[in-house]
Amino acid sequence: MLNVMRAELRKLRRPTLLISTILVVSALTALFSAIVFLRANSGHGNGRGGEIVSPETLSQAAGLVYGFKIVSFFLGITALCVFASQTAQEYTLGTLRNLLVRQPSRMKILAGKYLAMASFAIALVFIDAVVAIATSYSLSSHAKVTTTAWFTTSALLLLAKTFANVLMTTIAFGTFGMILGLLFRSPISAIATGVIWSLILENILGAVVSSTLKWLPGQNFDNIAQGGSDTVSYHWSLILTGCYLTIGFAIVATLFKRRDVAN
Repeated sequence: MLNVMRAELRKLRRPTLLISTILVVSALTALFSAIVFLRANSGHGNGRGGEIVSPETLSQAAGLVYGFKIVSFFLGITALCVFASQTAQEYTLGTLRNLLVRQPSRMKILAGKYLAMASFAIALVFIDAVVAIATSYSLSSHAKVTTTAWFTTSALLLLAKTFANVLMTTIAFGTFGMILGLLFRSPISAIATGVIWSLILENILGAVVSSTLKWLPGQNFDNIAQGGSDTVSYHWSLILTGCYLTIGFAIVATLFKRRDVAN
């Protein structure tokens, strides 16, 4: 399993994947964090969902992680695409058969690939946190935000909690992508299905029938990063996410173990 993990990490370290992903995620994180602080005194929406986040709010301990939390959904979609493509391309490129020659245990292959991609997600979230906090701090004086509360014990504890929540959201979306990759066995189909469902269909369904929000997987994944909301609690999202991913992964793992592998 560890050999599979090392082999998968070698693939994930390819410059075309690693560098491009880091650059895009970092650029968008810096952009969204900058918008929050540059528009803090404008009186217009500068936060999540168009809410107005004042300098007084940003001066509190939560201001340290606001820019970090706001990009959690984008991080999740990125992880979904990476997990789905790295899983499904083993079928389209015909490399799964070669892997099974070296490691006959399919569950060890699956576990090794998952651990490698989870490690990639951890690194991505860490870089994102650094970029978001650095951008927020550098623009704090422009937004007339006082950062004294950002360096208190409570702020640092909040940062650790937020990092854990965003990481869980990112890995949840990634696991969803891996499930789709194993189900469809095609990177394009898996990514398209995951992105369309998470970005478009869930938003439409939630807007038309608001009672479905507490049951939609993507909404609950992201709700973990936000620490819960007024309509859906944090613990509900944790439990429902665990149920969805456990059942989904059990189904596709069984398919992965029993399906024939073509040349």
